[in-house]
Amino acid sequence: MRLLHTGDWHLGRSLHGVDLLDYQAGFLDAIVELVVAEQLDGVLVAGDVFDRAVPPVGAVELFGQTLSRLAEHCPVVVISGNHDSPARLGFTASVLRPSIQIRTRVGEVDKPIELGTGDDQVNVYAVPYLDPDATRGELTPDGAELVARSHEGVLGAAMQRIRAAVSARPAVSTVVVAHAFVTGGEASESERDIRVGGVDNVPAGVFDGIDYVALGHLHGPQQLRSGVPKNTTIRYAGSPLAYSFSEAGQRKSVTIVQIGPGGVAAETVPMPVPRKMVTVTGTLADLLGPGGEEYVDCWVRAFVTDQQRPTDLFNRLKARFPHLLNHAHTPPDRVFGSAAPRVDATSDPLDVGRDFLRYTGGTDPTPAEDDVLVAAFERARAQEGSH
Repeated sequence: MRLLHTGDWHLGRSLHGVDLLDYQAGFLDAIVELVVAEQLDGVLVAGDVFDRAVPPVGAVELFGQTLSRLAEHCPVVVISGNHDSPARLGFTASVLRPSIQIRTRVGEVDKPIELGTGDDQVNVYAVPYLDPDATRGELTPDGAELVARSHEGVLGAAMQRIRAAVSARPAVSTVVVAHAFVTGGEASESERDIRVGGVDNVPAGVFDGIDYVALGHLHGPQQLRSGVPKNTTIRYAGSPLAYSFSEAGQRKSVTIVQIGPGGVAAETVPMPVPRKMVTVTGTLADLLGPGGEEYVDCWVRAFVTDQQRPTDLFNRLKARFPHLLNHAHTPPDRVFGSAAPRVDATSDPLDVGRDFLRYTGGTDPTPAEDDVLVAAFERARAQEGSH
C-alpha cells in the first residue's frame, strides 16, 4: 500500500504581511495531482491544517475543496495539530463520507482506520495533538494515578491504548499519524512553542511496535534516527511551503510511503517553490547594483551594512526588490546582543537620544544629528513650559 504523508499546511497564514493563500492553493493542487498520477491508496494529513483556531473563510473553503477532490481518488485521514481548534476542525466528522476521516478526539486514538484488504491492509491510528493539561485526565485509566503533566506522559498513555489494539491484529501493518515534537527532530523558527513544564519533546521510543509514524509539527522534512525503536520508521513530512527564513534552505516536499509485509520504504517528492526565499547582505550600493539583480523576483530579507543608515532605506530597497519582506541596518561594527542603555528618571534626555542613535546606528551621532537632538529637546522643553 502506498500512502501520501503530508501536514503543516497552515492554511490562512501570512508571511511578513503577505497573504499566502494563493500559494497554498498551488501546493494543494500539486498534492491532488500527485495522488492521481501515482494512484495512491490514501492521504495522511498530520495536523496544523489551519494556522489558527479561527481560520479565515478563504482557508476553510480551500480545505473543504481539497478534501472533496482528494476523496474522489482515495481515503483521507486528517488529525488536528496544535494550531487547529479540535472542535472546529472536527465538527463535521460524523457526517462526512466514509472516505474522509477527521480525527480530533482523544477517545478515538485506539480506533483503527482500516485501509485496504488482505496483505495490503494497513491500520491507521490517528493521534491528534495532545495538550497535556487538556487531555491527561481523559487518558488516565480508571483508578490509576493521573498521567504525568508532560507531552511524554499523554502521548505515552495514548500509545499504550494503541499497542493494546495492535496486539489484537498482529499480522496487519500499522501506521500512527501524530502531531508532536519528537526528540531528535530539527526545529525551525516558525513552529509554535508547545513547552509544558519546560519540556516540549517526547522520546521516539514511545512509538515502539509501530511500522510507520507519520508526524506533523516540525516544518523541515526529516527522518528521525536517534532512539528510534527497531523496525519502526519515523518521519516528518514537513510543511509544503516555507514559513520563515530559517526554512529557506529546506527542500519542501511530501512523502510517499510504501507499507507492506516487506517493510517500509519512504520517498520524498518535491513541492513547487512559488518564490525563492533569500537573505542578502551588503551595502545599499551593492544591493541596488548588479549584485542584487538575481534576487529581484525573490522573497528577500536584506541586511544593509553601510556605516551610516542610508536615507529612505525601506523605499529604496522596496523599489529594488518588489517582494521585500524584511530588512535591517546592520553596520559591521555594531555589537549585536548587547543590552540597550538603561534609562530611568534621572537620565539626561539628550544622552538618551544620543545613546539611542548609537545603539541603532552603530556609531556616535554626527554633529548635524546632535544639533537636531538639541533643537528637538529645547523645543519640547519650551512647549512643556508653556502649558
